[in-house]
Amino acid sequence: MAEPSSPLAQLVTELQVHGVVDPAVPGNAGRRGGAGPSDHRALTIEGTTVMVPVYNALSQASPYHLSLESDGAVAVRSTMTPALQSATTPPEPLFYGLSTAEGIPYRSIALLHGRDVLATTLLQTCIRFRDRTQSCQFCAIEQSLEDGRTLVRKTPEQVAEVAEAAVRLDGVTQLVMTTGTPNSDDRGARLMAETAAAVKARVNLPIQGQCEPPADPIWYRRMKEAGIDSLGMHLEVVEPEVRRRILPGKSEVTLELYYTAFAQAVAVFGRGQVSTYLLAGLGDTAAALIACSQQLIALGVYPFVVPFVPIAGTPLEGHPAPSTDFMVEVYTAVAAMLRASDLSTEAMAAGCAKCGACSALSLFEKQL
Repeated sequence: MAEPSSPLAQLVTELQVHGVVDPAVPGNAGRRGGAGPSDHRALTIEGTTVMVPVYNALSQASPYHLSLESDGAVAVRSTMTPALQSATTPPEPLFYGLSTAEGIPYRSIALLHGRDVLATTLLQTCIRFRDRTQSCQFCAIEQSLEDGRTLVRKTPEQVAEVAEAAVRLDGVTQLVMTTGTPNSDDRGARLMAETAAAVKARVNLPIQGQCEPPADPIWYRRMKEAGIDSLGMHLEVVEPEVRRRILPGKSEVTLELYYTAFAQAVAVFGRGQVSTYLLAGLGDTAAALIACSQQLIALGVYPFVVPFVPIAGTPLEGHPAPSTDFMVEVYTAVAAMLRASDLSTEAMAAGCAKCGACSALSLFEKQL
């Protein structure tokens, strides 16, 4: 198996697989629950900002921990070696201190991810979530809603207001909008388009929208024309048995339908402006993830490979994370295919793969 040539790539892989014990080191505390990767906080190491798990059981047993040194600096220490790695924790953004005229805190509408990415879940419910025989088993989309930390539905005007402030006060460079899947054929594309149009009317900010494939492909053009610059449609897992077990409801949307949708979306957004999440460690073999990535790259879709991180309160909260060796094997192979293609994180207009903080893939991709 090929080893990464970059010590930083190896370290980030280790931290994201094992998590980090965090004794409340100052800075932006990150996020718990909610949609997408969660139970994380941001660390900047050697100029690269990454999200590492700190709020789940996995991280509490980690050999890595954050340490606040006597001079006020932050370090990543390990029980396996006396060496330490200096790090910084991004500060809490200024826009978190603001509220709308109605008294809604801006942080209930959108949050900072990584170093400079604004992220929001437009609809904090999903047609499958309340039935755990149908819901995605790793999903915690309604947890932050139940905890009173967010709104069930963010209006386009609310998101636009927060986006303008986040750009002005905190130098945010892109917006990622995701959604729980509504009971409509557009699968959230309409809300994406309406919100993108409102944001672009107030601030020139690159936007990625994320939703399931809409029934009518006309929505790709409508989202693009409304101001969405890149699109994410997430497979998560790829082998049939794994899809049925991990995505019991969503697996009814077949891989064939996804591949058709990817081709339709790439025709509108362009090669490299469509991406998908692949969650490594939920049962797919390395060979399956690599073969799927090869097919996606041929279609012009960026395969954003991310190590599975269990979220507290979900059916998979006790599921183990993948091993470092497994992640290195997948990263090395996928990064080599990306380097041989015309796709890259840097060429993407906006999105999770553009940010790259939840994965070490971009660090492998940039290796010579």
